[in-house]
Amino acid sequence: MIDFNKLTPEIVASECEAAMRACDDAIAAIVATPTADRTFGNTFVALESAMDIIQQASGQYAFMAYVASDDALRETAREWDEKLSQYAVQLGFREDLYAAVKEAAATPEAAALTGEERRLVDNALRDYRRSGFELPKDQRDRVQESMGQLVTLGTEFRKAIDTWDDGIVVDREDLAGMPDRWIEGLKTVEEGGATKYRVSLDYPELMPFMDNAESGKWRREMFIKNQNKGGEPNVAVLENAIKVRNEIATLLGYDSWAAYVVEKRMAKTRDAVDGFLRELQPKLEAKGLIDMARLGEAKQRHVGEKNIEIWDWWYYTHQLLKNDYAVDDFEVADFFPLEACIEGLFLVTQELLGIRYEPAPDAPRWHEDVTAYDIFDADGSTEPFARFYMDLYPRPNKFGHAAAFTLVGGRRLPDGTYQHPTSSIVANFTKPSADAPSLLRHSEVVTLFHEFGHILHQTLTRSNYLEFSGSSTERDFVEAPSQMLEHWVWDRDVLRRFTRHHQTGEPLPDALLDAMIAAKNVSSGIANLRQLFFARLDFAFHSPGFDGDTMSTLKDLYPVTGFPYPVDTHFHGGFGHLFGYDAGYYGYLWSRVFGDDMFTRFEKEGVLDRETGMDYRRTILERGGSVDGDVLVRDFLGREPNSDAFLRELGLEV
Repeated sequence: MIDFNKLTPEIVASECEAAMRACDDAIAAIVATPTADRTFGNTFVALESAMDIIQQASGQYAFMAYVASDDALRETAREWDEKLSQYAVQLGFREDLYAAVKEAAATPEAAALTGEERRLVDNALRDYRRSGFELPKDQRDRVQESMGQLVTLGTEFRKAIDTWDDGIVVDREDLAGMPDRWIEGLKTVEEGGATKYRVSLDYPELMPFMDNAESGKWRREMFIKNQNKGGEPNVAVLENAIKVRNEIATLLGYDSWAAYVVEKRMAKTRDAVDGFLRELQPKLEAKGLIDMARLGEAKQRHVGEKNIEIWDWWYYTHQLLKNDYAVDDFEVADFFPLEACIEGLFLVTQELLGIRYEPAPDAPRWHEDVTAYDIFDADGSTEPFARFYMDLYPRPNKFGHAAAFTLVGGRRLPDGTYQHPTSSIVANFTKPSADAPSLLRHSEVVTLFHEFGHILHQTLTRSNYLEFSGSSTERDFVEAPSQMLEHWVWDRDVLRRFTRHHQTGEPLPDALLDAMIAAKNVSSGIANLRQLFFARLDFAFHSPGFDGDTMSTLKDLYPVTGFPYPVDTHFHGGFGHLFGYDAGYYGYLWSRVFGDDMFTRFEKEGVLDRETGMDYRRTILERGGSVDGDVLVRDFLGREPNSDAFLRELGLEV
């Protein structure tokens, strides 16, 4: 790994430039190989090695765009993140490289390939077709130009979101419902001789406020501000990107960008996605009506009216949890200090997967809050095979959500050794203070386990090629391993082993856990209708019939949420998944079907059963994308997957 502490904007620029030149040299050697000497190794494997140079520069230097504290370093990294992405796009359109790949694919050696090697060849030829290499040169040039334009638009869109800084400034009495320890963590502002408090849109401040603040006026204000994150100009950036995507798809012979995207996914066809979402909607609507009625009753008891606005549903959901189930998320958080949650996470995953983690205090880090761990096999091995970082606390201009980033991808090197994969979880949990530890609400514990599921996917990989390494699976399957890991934070025996009150050390009481489990599906219909709305909106933007007006489509589909459209908002301008998950947001619901179904084996054989865990490691995590996702699931379950567990998890009848 690079020495992050010594990074400067100049080093980032020079190293990324050097990576592109080194890749150029490697590509030149591939292209220069005589036809008679062309092999799988000196073409496909050599191309993987060349691309790894770019991926590592992106995974380490350009990664600073998301986590660097220094403004100049972060901006330079963002510039080079775009340049490296543009370079990769241009590389995919080189005709001389395409000719070399076609030559290698046409050899008798290639015809005899099986397994990962055959899949690597087939994927390369497919991707060249999807880049327009079966089109006339002028049309292919237009595809290339448009692909590069999408990289620029994506950088602009994400920057507007990441740098957005907004919130409310309120008096102490406006924070009724919020505990003192949360209020003490807020920034204060002196106005007119009075001390006021600023609540930002950062998750550790936004979500507890929406869940617990008694003031409907200020909940509405926070909701509206969050819906307008990114700014109205970002809507124009998005609409431009959608237009460009559609132009690319049309040039390539697809009826839409959705059809182009889904071709590489588990779903395969646009109709399969449409069918999945439309079949799910009435089931969720039935649960949503039940949820809305219960929330209306809670609001009636509180303020004398039943009408639930969208900025109300978090608050009245939590009122139900407190009053009907005796579940207070801040009380629950007392039993989930972050340190204990990490211990529990480590306990579960080490025991299940036959691995052990050891701190790596000498590992280079990009911030003092970052910790690093090496991963070993649990059989007494003295050599680590992977590393992961944990960057868990918010700071100005840091990536604002939770995600797992691949810094170095695992792959088999030409000398037969295996390149150690390295990844980082980046999140924004409340930072501990001198007076209090970092205490996680249960939803944040779910997030921690979820994102660590991606870390496991990325670091336990044993795929031979970067193309299939770790979480390089179909995008509508990639969330399944992470969604499956969420189940462990609801298991009584698991929680009993690591939860502890941050003051008394007592474990989570059975009565409180029973109440949490009983309340698990409170408002699950509304929550998942909102996910369905995101999925349908994203898919509508990229499907036939979209007229280019995102606001009109947004307003038409908003009733899917169960709420009227909140006027003067444009949430899609801050919906970062529309770049990267474009025409693919449905994958969160789609993959949950498989994640929930995979967990049924652990339910049957034991949530900490090593044999089942090792089978999961070998069958799912180690193989990455080397076979199709549906094959992975069938191999692990020993049967065809189904949606029964998924529906039960939502509180729906099967």
